Amino acid sequence: MSSGSSHGAGGREALAGFVAARLGKAPVRPAPARPEPKPALAQAQSFDSLPAYKELKLQRSAADLIGLGNPFFRVHDAKAGATTRIDGRDFTNFSSYDYLGLNGHPEVNAAAQTALAEYGTSASASRIVAGERPGHLVLEKALAAHYGTEACVVMVSGHATNVATIAALLEPGDVIYHDALIHNSVVTGAQLSGAQRRSFAHNDLQALESLLHATRHEHRRALIVIEGLYSMDGDAPDLAGVVALKERYGAWLMVDDAHGLGVLGKDGHGLHEHCDVPAGSVDIWMGTLSKTLSSCGGYVAGAGALVELLKCTAGGFVYSVGLSPPLAAAATASLALMRREPERVARLRRNGALFLSAARERGLDTGTSLGLAVVPVILGDSLKAVTLSDRLFKRGINVQPIIHPAVPERSSRLRFFITSEHTPEQIRETVTALADELDELNQGGSLVERLMSRRA
Repeated sequence: MSSGSSHGAGGREALAGFVAARLGKAPVRPAPARPEPKPALAQAQSFDSLPAYKELKLQRSAADLIGLGNPFFRVHDAKAGATTRIDGRDFTNFSSYDYLGLNGHPEVNAAAQTALAEYGTSASASRIVAGERPGHLVLEKALAAHYGTEACVVMVSGHATNVATIAALLEPGDVIYHDALIHNSVVTGAQLSGAQRRSFAHNDLQALESLLHATRHEHRRALIVIEGLYSMDGDAPDLAGVVALKERYGAWLMVDDAHGLGVLGKDGHGLHEHCDVPAGSVDIWMGTLSKTLSSCGGYVAGAGALVELLKCTAGGFVYSVGLSPPLAAAATASLALMRREPERVARLRRNGALFLSAARERGLDTGTSLGLAVVPVILGDSLKAVTLSDRLFKRGINVQPIIHPAVPERSSRLRFFITSEHTPEQIRETVTALADELDELNQGGSLVERLMSRRA
């Protein structure tokens, strides 16, 4: 057998193994033999020997074998928005969080440029020692006013904001109840805190109440964490119902409204407006500056005592540099624009509703999406999701596949982020292309066999 055919056979075996594993059908392998004892001063292994790295390489090899381009880490030569440019080619873009089209807005740019001229690019130190700048305080005051809270603190990372906040508030002996689809940052913060972590079925208030009834008495402090708009599914919880449970069982309630601000509610004020519940019913409002507010970082709004505690004890704030002054100014300007121009939110809602209705008319599975800014098209197969993303890319549409382990294999999908700046024509053309390509993929035979035959 020639070296080329040998490589092809090995590649086919790798692809078959990859697909089988993704479908949960991988054969049971015998346990590896116990390794021989190592010398006390053994050399450190190279990073490419790590199992996770080997898995990455296997996936990439399988994709290369069947001619699929890598949909991740593409370099964009334009600002994030409804359109983008990759390798000199223009695309309709559904992989941007710029929900209200504020990224690059003249007022936002001007605010950032003024801060840049006055304070430079960096706060240069932790705010607690030498990094405080007026723009931080202006942004925090504006966010606190938005939620009607006593205070607010901004940090340099949305992920770190959740991790640092939860780790600072909870400890062993406490308990955290969270939605099963909660963001990784909440899980990481819960693990770091040492508190017990209990998850309940997605948006299932009965499941949450059962957990509270059975276990709340076993712990001192309790925290319930939910999201405003769930970024994988595009749905929202029943805030009034969760508030009633947190009051009945003596728990704090934290809402991660990262994708809700600018999207939920008639004027985009967030989950509380969407559910017509007073914002003060929630103990901790968390959000990010990188979505609607077209900046970077995270924030927590709540009681003065909460914010003071976080500013003095949360590792992600105390031991991290302060938010870049231009980024703080950009977020402040974006928040002001959002509140001043509610027509942006109305346009976003129309676009989301159009995408959702068009997709459903073509028989696409959009799950539980509300059609507000996030619409998944669930395919149930990682290989199909990557293949469909690749086909759409070739047709000038940029959308990312979400595959295992980010979601269960049966929930693999394409995830579309809708913005106020997409045109109805872009939306209709995208749904038509999506449905047509999926129909072709679904016609006859195994997807794997057909892709492999094209490469033979």
